[in-house]
Amino acid sequence: MKEPVIDLDLAIQHGLNAEEFERIQEILGRMPNLTELGIFSVMWSEHCSYKNSIVELKKLPRDGKRLLVGAGEENAGLVDIGDGLAVCFKIESHNHPSAVEPYQGAATGVGGIMRDVFTMGARPVAALNSLRFGKLDKARNRYLFDGVVRGIADYGNCLGIPTIAGEVYFENCYDTNPLVNAMTVGIVKHNETASAIAEGDGNPVLIIGSRTGRDGIHGATFASEELSEDSEDKRPNVQVGDPFAEKLLLEATLEMIQADILVGIQDMGAAGITCSTTEMSAKGNSGMVVDLNKVPIREEGMSAYEILLSESQERMLAVVKKEDKQRAFDICAKWDLLCAEIGHVTDEPLLKIFHHGEQVAEVPPFDCVLGGGAPVYERDYKRPAYLDEAQGFDLHSLAPVSDMNQAIKTVLASGNIVSKRWVYEQYDTMVQTNTTIYPGGDAAVVRIKGTNKALATKVDGNGRYVYLNPRRGGQIAVAEAARNVVATGGQPLAITNCLNFGNPYKPEMFYLFREAVAGMGDACRQFDTPVTGGNVSLYNESPESAVYPTPTIGMVGLIDDISHITSAYFRKEGDLIYLIGETFNDIGGSEFLKEFYGKITGDAPALDLALEEKTQQAMLKAIRSGWIASAHDLADGGLAIALIESAIVNRKHPIGANVTVSYNGMRPEWFLFSESQSRFLVSISPEYRTDFETFWQDQGLPCQNIGTTGGDRVTINDIADIALADAANIYFNQISNIMD
Repeated sequence: MKEPVIDLDLAIQHGLNAEEFERIQEILGRMPNLTELGIFSVMWSEHCSYKNSIVELKKLPRDGKRLLVGAGEENAGLVDIGDGLAVCFKIESHNHPSAVEPYQGAATGVGGIMRDVFTMGARPVAALNSLRFGKLDKARNRYLFDGVVRGIADYGNCLGIPTIAGEVYFENCYDTNPLVNAMTVGIVKHNETASAIAEGDGNPVLIIGSRTGRDGIHGATFASEELSEDSEDKRPNVQVGDPFAEKLLLEATLEMIQADILVGIQDMGAAGITCSTTEMSAKGNSGMVVDLNKVPIREEGMSAYEILLSESQERMLAVVKKEDKQRAFDICAKWDLLCAEIGHVTDEPLLKIFHHGEQVAEVPPFDCVLGGGAPVYERDYKRPAYLDEAQGFDLHSLAPVSDMNQAIKTVLASGNIVSKRWVYEQYDTMVQTNTTIYPGGDAAVVRIKGTNKALATKVDGNGRYVYLNPRRGGQIAVAEAARNVVATGGQPLAITNCLNFGNPYKPEMFYLFREAVAGMGDACRQFDTPVTGGNVSLYNESPESAVYPTPTIGMVGLIDDISHITSAYFRKEGDLIYLIGETFNDIGGSEFLKEFYGKITGDAPALDLALEEKTQQAMLKAIRSGWIASAHDLADGGLAIALIESAIVNRKHPIGANVTVSYNGMRPEWFLFSESQSRFLVSISPEYRTDFETFWQDQGLPCQNIGTTGGDRVTINDIADIALADAANIYFNQISNIMD
């Protein structure tokens, strides 16, 4: 094949700019060839280099007493949970691939994040996801929704990893640009972890797993540009997954790590062989010599460019100790996996690529990678004008609600609130037999086998709040994830994040990103929940619009004693119901304002981070004291929706509630639908009343007895009376009625 003329136009086609093209020539001391241009273009894409975001990400708290590796040091975060064990977790996006090929886009997103975790030596114990789509009244959105959910379900189910928690939002801004964020949580012994490093002159470099094809070429670059009318033509940029191959790869990888025969290992995700060879070499301040003729391929006539940039799935790059090479081959043969020696490590910090006996590329790994010589930019930012108008919205201009029952049913029917049963019933939530709180509650909980401990896990993020107040929205995203973990009895440990934003070259967009990241940092410092790592997904825009700025928070918490595990639903009749925390007229950006009045405006709810932390820690003490039968955080839809959810979430045994509240001088609807932060709805046995109320009084925190559990209705004062059967029909059947 005749090589094209290497010039600026070709570089721009590869997603590089003039300055970057000139910098590549300076690094090499010559004009790059096509293969080298491809290497730099994928490694310097936003997806791999974070060149437009790393300056802000470095401002996040990245260390803590429980962290075993710092943020960004390895493929995933690693947090000590005692007993010689660590929890390993990370979240990533597969937004653009899912927009053009939803089934494979979502499936390979799950596969990729699984590999990031088990290359650390951790056995995956749980999968989570955060999904955003346009409204389901459009056929295209239903197609995307169906394909994404099936892709997640099929991959996770076949792999044998329970999908235990998630969130799904439906907003118009996600119409053509869905967000598909996948998270994996694993457990590993301290002495059985692995690193993504290449070192040791002469150590063999092995490629393990599936053959390399043409799928996914330039997937990293595709993920670093806006969607357009031409995006459908980029289906070849979407990888194809094989969960059965992944299962074999998982077992072989863990066996090799536990046998201590590896120097380092890394998943071939974005940018494939290019990424793993450059990043592992740069980490070890070493180099590699790689012969692409030794790479097992599945398509004839593949060029060096195609082999290097392919993102074919279920592949690992491993550096093995010289003396243990045969052991590695034997383990791979045991698991029926391809294993090929494609090169060796060198002390010279250069990556040298050969194909058909000729050297086709020579690049310094350090200059390719994030943290090395990859570009770093400080983008311009400007506060969007719409923020002042939205935050100045006058709530008093809204007509009062005349029919509270209808208002409650309207909000309850929101796609953002109704049960996602149609989604999670497609997932195997019980495989491995460790799940104790299933999807549909505040957070999901999995037991840690061999201990009396459990992990509480949650993904969370309200893009509307960030759109209306980016800094406070970022704070709330972390606070609500922590609140959900606390409600199940877990002490928040750390977070991972997936930052889904628009084009960073637009100053208004970058302002939203910058402020949201700052807000996340504020909250993480307050809660002592450092950021272990994560993913940035920019350019989430289409010709129609940009998505809401959507930071997705993946939170992991530790439950030291499984007897403290707490669910969200009322447990028995006759229990006392309490509202913990203070309610304000926080209607801005609320589900009520959107569903009932059709408005997305106002300011995000107020948040006092110190008060939030104090309330959360008091809740944990109350749970550990054994007083609390159920606990549910107040979020979308406020108190009215929290009451109904607590009554009906346990479908086998719904229990109603009779509630009387004081509106604190507010309109009734403002009080009932307020999304004020730092609040919980709890139920307790009457025998604990004195101890429970005294405890909250001593804490100096609001605690109001608002009613009792029982019956087949939820009644609120004399203005609302909802039959549980009616509420359950709306809540559990809304999505399935549309999709089926």
